[in-house]
Amino acid sequence: MASLILKNPHSVLAALQQRPQDVIEVRVPRQPLSQGWSDAIELAMSNRVSVQRGVMTSGGSGGRGSKAKGGGRESGAEAIVRERQPVELDELFASDSSKGLWLALDQVQDPHNVGAIFRAAGFFGVRGIVMTRHKSAPMTAVAYDVASGGVEHVPYTVVTNLRQAIDASKEAGLWVLGTSEHATQSIMQVDRDRKWLILLGNEESGLRRLTTEHCDELCSIPSLGGVDSLNVSVAAGVTVALMSLPG
Repeated sequence: MASLILKNPHSVLAALQQRPQDVIEVRVPRQPLSQGWSDAIELAMSNRVSVQRGVMTSGGSGGRGSKAKGGGRESGAEAIVRERQPVELDELFASDSSKGLWLALDQVQDPHNVGAIFRAAGFFGVRGIVMTRHKSAPMTAVAYDVASGGVEHVPYTVVTNLRQAIDASKEAGLWVLGTSEHATQSIMQVDRDRKWLILLGNEESGLRRLTTEHCDELCSIPSLGGVDSLNVSVAAGVTVALMSLPG
């Protein structure tokens, strides 16, 4: 299982809360720490996770680093954390409730966008995220840190064929909602009293044609100003927020 170097204390704290056995080591400088890192260190120590103080880190390359000597400058705090493992597709869609939201990312390629989507998903209680294996951003340390703990709270799966995943979601009782700036239906017209798999497209080209053809409905976020489109992670946050409102 691969490991990542995380630099956001909220990402590290969430990992310690959800799966402390996968946090290998926390490394911090000797200077005063933020409250987030102080909380992470306290939780790490209570779970008997190694905490190394006054350590020179490798600047994100993944090396073990060495202790600072003489006038050497110490870098910021970080933690070595094993990747969270994806779940199986049928497990992702398992739900007894009549409502709920899931997301599917159709070749979203920027890890910052992936992380921001996970953060919004964790905030609004999204049940799970489907990611494509090809032409998509991998789950890097950047995605974990931008998610600020969201990756630890939202299960995800990685699939080779998104269309098959869509079919599986329908068999599990979900409706499929595609997002597109060209859709004529406003998101405010969508029935929120259902279980929805919401599809989000690539940063440049949006949803692929074959993906769009397998949607039950398409919707757009109406622009109220002079800008007619949103970044995919912003659109994801707005969409999930609006779809989370009471029906």
